[in-house]
Amino acid sequence: MSKTLIVVDVQVDFCPGGRLAVAGGDEIVAPINAMMDDYDHVILTQDWHPQNHSSFAVNHPGGEPFTLVNMDYGPQVLWPEHCVIGSPGAEFHSDLRLDRAECVIRKGFRPAIDSYSAFFENDYKTPTGLAGYLRERELNDLYFVGLAFDFCVSWSSVDAVRQGFRVHVIESATRAIDLNESRDAARRHMRGMGVELL
Repeated sequence: MSKTLIVVDVQVDFCPGGRLAVAGGDEIVAPINAMMDDYDHVILTQDWHPQNHSSFAVNHPGGEPFTLVNMDYGPQVLWPEHCVIGSPGAEFHSDLRLDRAECVIRKGFRPAIDSYSAFFENDYKTPTGLAGYLRERELNDLYFVGLAFDFCVSWSSVDAVRQGFRVHVIESATRAIDLNESRDAARRHMRGMGVELL
């Protein structure tokens, strides 16, 4: 069975110095690069927001980053502006290998809805197209790495299980935001859903 590495959101804004920096986010770039040749296929995801995105605190009068609001699709964390389409912060980390990438899935480009998962927007209804891409190519054994463990990696891996894929997360090649102990909550949720944490 072929193995597919899915590299989640290793972008400038999620690394130290970025607008939504994850502590140690740049530390995983070299390990991810080193493991790419051990996989038959490599797919990258990229957070890709318009300036007026509804998840940005600045677009809510009086909104504060890292607070919760209710959207039509449920609770939503308000974030600092990040990964704005066309901005330097939206680019992949400059040291990340791109030569092995067979596909780049962009997510979060619809202004009214956020997208943590590589498979669905946060309404759990609007697909990104990744599941169909993987099924058509018969890529069923998925290994997730990247940023951030407790948001986009976690949501992506759980959605992958729900879509019937065999799913692993290589935890040492991730870093977490850890907002209100979200790392431990994500770990419990992933294990409970059948994600193998390596």
